Amino acid sequence: MPEGVATGSAPGALLRLPVLEVRNLTVSFPLRHAVLRAVDGVDFDLHAGRTLCLVGESGSGKSATARAILRIIPRPGRLEPGSSMIYRGGGGELDIASLDPAGRQARAIRGGEIAMIFQEPMTSLSPMHTIGFQIVEAIRLHTPMDRRAARRRAIELLNRVEVPGAEAAFDKYPFEYSGGMRQRAMIAMALACNPKVLIADEPTTALDVTTQAEILDLLRELQRDFGMAVLFITHDMGVVAEIADEVAVMHRGKLVERGPVEEIFLRPQAPYSRMLIRSVQQLEQPAPQRRDRERTLADAPVLLRVEGLSKVFAPRKGMFRRGGSAVQAVAGVALDLREGETLGIVGESGSGKTTLGRCIMRILEPDGGSIRLRRRDGTVSELTALDRAGMRQAWRDMRMIFQDPYGSLNPRMTVGEVVGEPLLVNGLLSGEALRRRVAELLEMVGMPAGAAERYPHAFSGGQRQRISIARAVALEPRLIVADEATSALDVSIRAQVLDLLLEMQERLRLSFLFVSHDIGVVRYFCDRMAVMYRGRIVETGPTERICAAPEHDYTRALLSAVPRPDPRQRGLGQRSRYRGG
Repeated sequence: MPEGVATGSAPGALLRLPVLEVRNLTVSFPLRHAVLRAVDGVDFDLHAGRTLCLVGESGSGKSATARAILRIIPRPGRLEPGSSMIYRGGGGELDIASLDPAGRQARAIRGGEIAMIFQEPMTSLSPMHTIGFQIVEAIRLHTPMDRRAARRRAIELLNRVEVPGAEAAFDKYPFEYSGGMRQRAMIAMALACNPKVLIADEPTTALDVTTQAEILDLLRELQRDFGMAVLFITHDMGVVAEIADEVAVMHRGKLVERGPVEEIFLRPQAPYSRMLIRSVQQLEQPAPQRRDRERTLADAPVLLRVEGLSKVFAPRKGMFRRGGSAVQAVAGVALDLREGETLGIVGESGSGKTTLGRCIMRILEPDGGSIRLRRRDGTVSELTALDRAGMRQAWRDMRMIFQDPYGSLNPRMTVGEVVGEPLLVNGLLSGEALRRRVAELLEMVGMPAGAAERYPHAFSGGQRQRISIARAVALEPRLIVADEATSALDVSIRAQVLDLLLEMQERLRLSFLFVSHDIGVVRYFCDRMAVMYRGRIVETGPTERICAAPEHDYTRALLSAVPRPDPRQRGLGQRSRYRGG
């Protein structure tokens, strides 16, 4: 197929030029002693009715590319001369790169002709205005509709993106929507003026797999109906395999490879592309360290036994709260975890996974049930009966790794202080002995000893998570509760961190309670998995058995919603749906 030409979305459509033709796109950010080229000479085309997935890890320049197209590059960033973005949406040709970002033409295109869905709708939506008000404002900004007509259009759009009870939802605030519903509202706002180009910047990253599948289905259906060109930005290669027509791979600001989706997945040419594909395919099977462990673990003593655990959240009242009923977050959960075993807790957002982990750690107080932990001296403690002083002793045997490695590290403390704090607070080490131990812990997780003198902000996300792991194992615990510990990491870093945790497990005989919505990660890392739905465990068993032959309808629905990193296995449209109570 000639460069810059693609077939239409319907059979027999005439050959046509791209809606958007990007050439030599270069975005730079001046630094103190240098200039950073966040986007460096990027070329690609967007065609009506087709989806181009722009992929790459954090810092590759994906989001900067999207913002350059909309001319919303944050200061002090700038679009370099020689960049060209030819838009053909209104009959003629217009080079967006030549427009004044604050000028009338740029503002007319932004949101009207080219719309964007951002990664986190809660930060993109105003918390002070209703969803309906915000959609109406977007409509009236680009069309001559009066408020009454714009309201009808907004409700029509909310219906179109399948927001339940659209008329009532129109008057609700963003905090009253779930994550998936907020993303649907953002899509409705983006579609308000029938754009020719839709840019979706990581629109499903914060969503669980079933909600993600629904959003992907919705975008596919809307693209078919409206004939939009879609630029879909993501680091999730499973999503790419499911929805892309073409793929462009970015690395350190440059486009290293571009081509049809099957070519990129099955015959990648660039070393970086091959690494990305290999990293995601690695998580499609159990880790080598996990093989043949079932018999060994069956003879291991039980480390943690949970019986009848319950937690209820009472409704909150306040200026912006509209009442509501109590929420049963955890309902009669029972589970066992053996010494040296990893148990994955999976389920959708709101299923109770994180609440369960926090109740076991006594970060949250359970309302009922029993939590028994075998201590290192062989005695068994009932954690629900311990006072704060007793829990401080128990916390030497059980530690937690949180989802956000930056938010869980004190920015005012050096890495050495962060890692050494548990040892210092528990009166175990101080002075030179503490410094030596911190250096050992950092080297254990693959960090140089010199990192101890620096602050968390000086490290990447993967390095910060390694620091969190060093802190978690400082007291040589027996149990680690990991709450979405790899979900904020790029796919290649994710595999490295999981392998590090497996190495720590083997060296220290650790047990893990691994909370995750990523089935691929659980398949790779966990010996057994427990599936949660609305506060209850509906199925538990060996990970491989559940992934291959799930017994519960909800588990089947959950697994069928997971996109596979192989474009030959597309199947979200035929996924199983669970309608149970």
